Amino acid sequence: MEVIQQLLIPLLDIKLLFYVAAGTFVGIILGAIPGLSVTLCIALVLSLTYSWDLLDALAIMLGVYYGGVFGGSRAAILINMPGGPSNVATSFDGYPLAQKGEAKMALTLTTVFSFVGGMIGVIILGTTAPLIAKIAINFGQRDYLLLALLGLLLVGSLSKGATAKGIFAAGAGILVGLVGMDTIGGGTRFTFGSLQLMSGVNFVVALLGLFGMSEILFQMRTVNKQGINAILKKTAFPTIAFFLKFLPMSLRVSIMGVFIGALPGAGGEIAALLGYDHAKRTVKKTNRPFGEGSYDGVIAPEAANSGAIGGALIPLLTLGIPGDAVTAIFIGALFIHGLQPGPLLMEQSGDLFWMMVGSSALANIFLLIFGLLVVTIFIRVVTVPKQILLPIIAVITIIGSYSLNNSITDVYWMLGFGIVGFFMKLNNFPVAPLVLGIILGPLVDTSFRRAYMSSEGASDFLFGFVNTPITLILSIVFVFTLLSQTSMFENLKSKLFKKA
Repeated sequence: MEVIQQLLIPLLDIKLLFYVAAGTFVGIILGAIPGLSVTLCIALVLSLTYSWDLLDALAIMLGVYYGGVFGGSRAAILINMPGGPSNVATSFDGYPLAQKGEAKMALTLTTVFSFVGGMIGVIILGTTAPLIAKIAINFGQRDYLLLALLGLLLVGSLSKGATAKGIFAAGAGILVGLVGMDTIGGGTRFTFGSLQLMSGVNFVVALLGLFGMSEILFQMRTVNKQGINAILKKTAFPTIAFFLKFLPMSLRVSIMGVFIGALPGAGGEIAALLGYDHAKRTVKKTNRPFGEGSYDGVIAPEAANSGAIGGALIPLLTLGIPGDAVTAIFIGALFIHGLQPGPLLMEQSGDLFWMMVGSSALANIFLLIFGLLVVTIFIRVVTVPKQILLPIIAVITIIGSYSLNNSITDVYWMLGFGIVGFFMKLNNFPVAPLVLGIILGPLVDTSFRRAYMSSEGASDFLFGFVNTPITLILSIVFVFTLLSQTSMFENLKSKLFKKA
């Protein structure tokens, strides 16, 4: 009974209710602006609320967190410019849907299933937080290596038939991701004596260039021709039966997202990419092929990255370990208010834990309400003529890249990636594997080297690789995924099914 009362605090307290609603709405708007990452938004909110009451500050920060992750999908769908790394996979099918005149359907589906993923995350956070935290804390460097390699295997799914080009792009992305200071040895890599390259290449800048500026340059070729503005379809709001058809898949990827989000440092981007790949492998019947405007292709990544939020809060509240960059800021907020994040937090401040669970649930409800209400407002973006829309997007892209570090160098990088992405599109090179390499390359590098350093020589690393149940499970999944991408395995499966 006491737990229920603590859960309902945000609902019964008008002030907290307002802060959650305001935070969610602001998060949706700011998340839709490319370059304004959720981490930056939360940091700004913390700077404005450090003198507030703790519950008020956490309420608005949680609203911004959920709203910001969701808001990034708006730009990914409408203008092929993900608002954040966790929305990259959403653009794979979201933007093709918008080009086919089904932007309203894409926005509606992502809203509903972001709510589903977020609520699954909240439920698991409230019921099994200590158990999942214990599993996550047992992840070793070998397990992170396997997780990163699983992410890299998505190259086959993201290459759209051009596997060789996709592998080349992913390899180039890994090299770009390794530019800068070596986090383990302290040396420099691929900097060529340049101080500007010491800090590496910001993958958000790469996103803005490869998905934003390249799309602007690509669209400028047909700026005077009729585009999606002329074929915007009028679609009725889907029925409940239509939504229920996607529910089993969305529940699977949501749970996957929660588990990945609970891994310190994994983040919503890996959850979204793995969720997308899971949907592509398991969904047999879809309205269109993946990559060409599949409904499942926009649902899966958004359900997964919303579920990852609840997962990221698990190690924060149970172990005092940040699940991602945003929850690291939450730890700062708790320290500011005199609390010590860690195992004793739930025992000493159990009311705080349940208040955060209740605020998270409330944020998802407001996300659903605001998301559906502003669909028609966002949809107007695709009705703006290209002659007006493209310059506006270009200005936002430049401002967004500059605002990350207040550095003109980031703008140059963004323009460079934009030109690279433009020529990649002209020559049918998939852009997504390049981004995948930039994001996962550093994780593969550091986890491999740390795993090797923790082993007793090369023989122990190779032959004693599988040393825990978690590593065994991930190794089996990795081998199965690797085999499933080979033509030999596909031919074998087809023969077996024919015999059956």
